[in-house]
Amino acid sequence: MKKYGCFLFVLLYVHSGLAQVLMNKDSLLRLLPAAKQDTNLVQLYINIGQQYEMNDHETAKVYYRKAGDLSEKLGYDAGIIKFISNYTYLLNVQKKTDSSLMLNKKALRLALQLKDPLIIGKAYSNTGASFLHMDMYDSAIAYFEKGRQAMEEAGNEAMLARLSDIMQNAYHELGQYDKAIRMSEDALHYFRNTNDSITLGIILSNLGNNYVSSGDMEKGLAVYLEGLGIARKIDYAELKQTLLLNIGNIYMQQQVVDSMKPYFDASLKIAEEMGIPVGESISLRGLAVHAMYKRNFPGAKAYIEKALALDVQYNSRAERISNLETLSSIQYAMHDIEQAERSLQQASKLRDSVNGDELKRQVLTIEKKFETQKKENQIKLQQAVIRQKNILNYILAGSAIGLIIIAGLGYRNYTQKQKLQQQRITELETEKKLAATEAVLKGEEQERTRLAKDLHDGLGGMLSGIKYSFQTMKGNLIMTPENQQAFERSIDMLDSSIKEMRRVAHNMMPEALLKFGLDTALKDFCHDINQSGVLRITYQSNGLENAVIDHTTAITIYRIVQELVNNTIKHAGASSAIVQVDKSENGITLTVEDDGKGFDTNILEYKGGIGWSNIQSRIDYLKGRLDVKSQPGKGTSVLVELNVKS
Repeated sequence: MKKYGCFLFVLLYVHSGLAQVLMNKDSLLRLLPAAKQDTNLVQLYINIGQQYEMNDHETAKVYYRKAGDLSEKLGYDAGIIKFISNYTYLLNVQKKTDSSLMLNKKALRLALQLKDPLIIGKAYSNTGASFLHMDMYDSAIAYFEKGRQAMEEAGNEAMLARLSDIMQNAYHELGQYDKAIRMSEDALHYFRNTNDSITLGIILSNLGNNYVSSGDMEKGLAVYLEGLGIARKIDYAELKQTLLLNIGNIYMQQQVVDSMKPYFDASLKIAEEMGIPVGESISLRGLAVHAMYKRNFPGAKAYIEKALALDVQYNSRAERISNLETLSSIQYAMHDIEQAERSLQQASKLRDSVNGDELKRQVLTIEKKFETQKKENQIKLQQAVIRQKNILNYILAGSAIGLIIIAGLGYRNYTQKQKLQQQRITELETEKKLAATEAVLKGEEQERTRLAKDLHDGLGGMLSGIKYSFQTMKGNLIMTPENQQAFERSIDMLDSSIKEMRRVAHNMMPEALLKFGLDTALKDFCHDINQSGVLRITYQSNGLENAVIDHTTAITIYRIVQELVNNTIKHAGASSAIVQVDKSENGITLTVEDDGKGFDTNILEYKGGIGWSNIQSRIDYLKGRLDVKSQPGKGTSVLVELNVKS
């Protein structure tokens, strides 16, 4: 019997979970009512989820999420990692690979903090599995290799064997079947000597895939059948579904028509119960091929149309390509040449989208055997008409594609020019704003300098002269004790006024900044705050002592620190603060932290205040970045990164 040119890709992979254990589900559930809210309950939730995982994905996810929520509540990082490891396996099965990758990267960050090589190895391996399910095989192998190194450091042979089984998937997809078989056989050698039936069944399934892809159908069938026996024994529904599908495929390849259908029927039933859309689609395609062998073309078409509906619903593009090609074969067999060509063109266009390669079109040659010469002549005539239509379609399609490409290139050039022009306008506006800011800041500093000089030289001189006159008068006057005391009090008040005037003048333009540089000026500023007793402040600097910084830039940085510390004094209610300044090749980093009452940082978006506005303007002038972290009752931390080069 002819195969009608159908292609059935069923080399599915069962992800090797890195910590799954077969237990009695009912016994575990009976432990829940008496369990305390601690790390033992986290592990109990994980174990229960693993037992449901083989037959009920959604219930398994419920228990995994409970484990994750409790771990977050307890601050139990190892529990969070366990939750992610198990939960993302189900996300991968359900094609939610973006969510899986995001969670596995979170687990990897936590694992690296724990510094346990075994946990790190698992986290790298699970992240690689996410990339594997996204068909990013090079990235997957890179993460797997890092996982292997960590597991070798931990000396865990079981985990290394499991990882070998996972890695064979990537080598299989890259067409390196010898490596894939070697890794599967390494894993099989270890797990044949264990009681881990789940992993043993998975490894047999994957080894069978590699044998089949390398062309050894007999070895593939043998390990599939062994794996199916194990899956039935432990009632692992997902593994059963995969193995049933693959065995049916081998019988299809060998054209053992009557043997293939029971396997595809059983596979379809499990896939529908488990909610595995890819498994449903491939099973339906297998049944469609069987119907074609039996020349039941309407039945075959019904199967494949149901499969295509699933492909569209779940965006299974790879299966949709295969199913469109199978549909085309069915339509050819039903003499619906026009629809067959249309299905084939859809498959070809979709393949271009998936692969990003050159336009590939496969034309299936259908050989039909009829009882009379008249029907043969009729078919030849139809084929001639089809060829003419194809040539015309190719010419029209080529012309249309050429026009689309030309129009696309023209539009792209136009939009690129528009973007460049808009970018230049934005740059000019930014430069204009920065220039205006620079002018304002320089004017402000010039005015501060003038006022400081006037205060110091003018008012300061006058007050000092008055004090000298008072002291001279004191020696020439005869006063009663009461008048003597009042006179002394006046001189003290005059001293306080002179000191306050000097402090104001110093704040407006500190001499230390002009004479000794930014580091000394900031150190003096913090010292003065400490001396005043209003706030206990610690100053630290790194790389700033001998740094050469432009005067305008130094003044701007000084004002930023001054404004931040003043904000702390006025609003934070803090008893202590830290000012830290770090100078590196990449720029200057300022950190001001306090132990005050904190605040909701969201108010800065709509109620910043003049102080914050001044700070932001100075930071923008230096092309820097401001990051404020604070919570009510937990103090405030302000980080400023400035793009300042020596």
